[in-house]
Amino acid sequence: MLARVKSGALMGVDAVVVEVEVDMSLGMPFFNVVGLPEGAVRESKVRVISALKNGGFQLPAKRITVNLAPADLKKEGATFELPIALGVLAAAGLIEPEPLQAWLFGGELALDGAMKPIRGVLPLAIAARDGGFRGVMVPAANAAEAALVDRIEVLPVESISQAVMHFTGEQLITPYDRNRPHLSPVVDLNAVDMAEVRGQEDVKDALEMAAAGGHNVLLCGPPGSGKTMLARRLPGILPRMTFQEELEVTRIYSVLGLLPDGQSLIKERPFRAPHHTISDAGLVGGGPMTRPGELSMAHRGLLFLDELPEFRRHVLEVLRQPLEEGVVRLARANQHVTYPCQVMLMAAMNPCPCGFYKVADRECVCGDQKVTDYFTRISGPLLDRLDISIPTRPVEVRLLALAHRGAKTSQYFRDRVEAARAIQSHRFRDAPGIYCNAQMGPRLLQEHAKSTAGATRLLEHSVKNFQLSARAHDRILKMARSRADLEGHELITDSDMMFAVGCRVLDRAGWLPRKIAHTSASWSMPPLAIDDEGHPE
Repeated sequence: MLARVKSGALMGVDAVVVEVEVDMSLGMPFFNVVGLPEGAVRESKVRVISALKNGGFQLPAKRITVNLAPADLKKEGATFELPIALGVLAAAGLIEPEPLQAWLFGGELALDGAMKPIRGVLPLAIAARDGGFRGVMVPAANAAEAALVDRIEVLPVESISQAVMHFTGEQLITPYDRNRPHLSPVVDLNAVDMAEVRGQEDVKDALEMAAAGGHNVLLCGPPGSGKTMLARRLPGILPRMTFQEELEVTRIYSVLGLLPDGQSLIKERPFRAPHHTISDAGLVGGGPMTRPGELSMAHRGLLFLDELPEFRRHVLEVLRQPLEEGVVRLARANQHVTYPCQVMLMAAMNPCPCGFYKVADRECVCGDQKVTDYFTRISGPLLDRLDISIPTRPVEVRLLALAHRGAKTSQYFRDRVEAARAIQSHRFRDAPGIYCNAQMGPRLLQEHAKSTAGATRLLEHSVKNFQLSARAHDRILKMARSRADLEGHELITDSDMMFAVGCRVLDRAGWLPRKIAHTSASWSMPPLAIDDEGHPE
């Protein structure tokens, strides 16, 4: 007898409906699984037979063939064990196959027939909704995750026996109540607060602008100047995620099996800080099993690359296209997958190998050539994609002893950032997929980044005098738009533009030692000098 049951296979962060065909025929007792199964799927036949036997089901001594269609799609993981078990029982005539057609099934079986949680339940539930199925049957531990998807029923199942009794009508399973509150950890913004960072007020203002517009950041400064401390507090001033953004992030962590125990929905923006020894596959995704990388795990959040020049050059270069497009496209011999990666990139580095180039009261032991070689480990095209590139200064000792009462808190910055994002949300209401200023293309930039005559002249002369690229021109204009949103300006003013240009310090021609003499001048954000006609000097 032939029976068919539906399940799903992961492809990227989506699930593709897979038909599990089970044929039971006369012949020597044998269990075979075909349809491009990988190791865990091939082993599932052992677990299925043991689970059915220990669950009290007697199977006839016949030849069993399981086909996972489409046959050219690689099948991974233990998701198929529940549908295979139900298909075997249907082929043996122990349950009716017709009621199974309205559902998608996924679950791993223990040897005693109990259900174990699986990864990728959220994409499976989305596939069920989009495919017109009534709902999904998944392990009870995954039910809350599946219930995030509307317009489908979710049947939480504890064992294969319970699943069978539901379809035989002996004991119906009550669909999961999606009105239950989703368990999420309570995040205390005061745990790491911007008020704890002493000094660096100009850098904090630049990070506020970055958070408001979704701009990438590079901090360059000596050891101990607060670069990592600032990075770890930046997620606390980013706006809260919408439910749609929470679903997008949760789906990625579901595919990877990294959802925290008891948590069905990720509500806080991700913060990822990979070590500089990471591979290109670890950063953008891929590998033998084609999994999302750190870049996609930071989707809708912050990716922090500390000690940027220490990353291998070819690893950094793979970031260029994803940062521009917001997606990672991986082409392999047997599949093409796409992972989302709408991230804010924040990087930190020392100005030289010893860390004290141009730091007041500290002597740099690096020669000019070594300083230049160190910085040029970062390619020009990648540096060009970092909207904000500013230095951090050593913190004065007197500031370390002061209490931080009266300092601007993370909540203060978040309130201003959310107000600016609300302006952008209204601005881009007719532009699908655009949610912040950093995503504006040429047409939107021309339409929404209008500035005063003085601001326009300032930008033109800055690009010429500092030898900036066309991409840098557009990114400065986007930053100025974000600054104007924070300050409530309809037009980009001279002060908005001046602040944005001042945040591209490392782009300015002539800062490397090969063009200017090595001096002991302090490492700080150099202010723009403006002449009587509004031109930068």
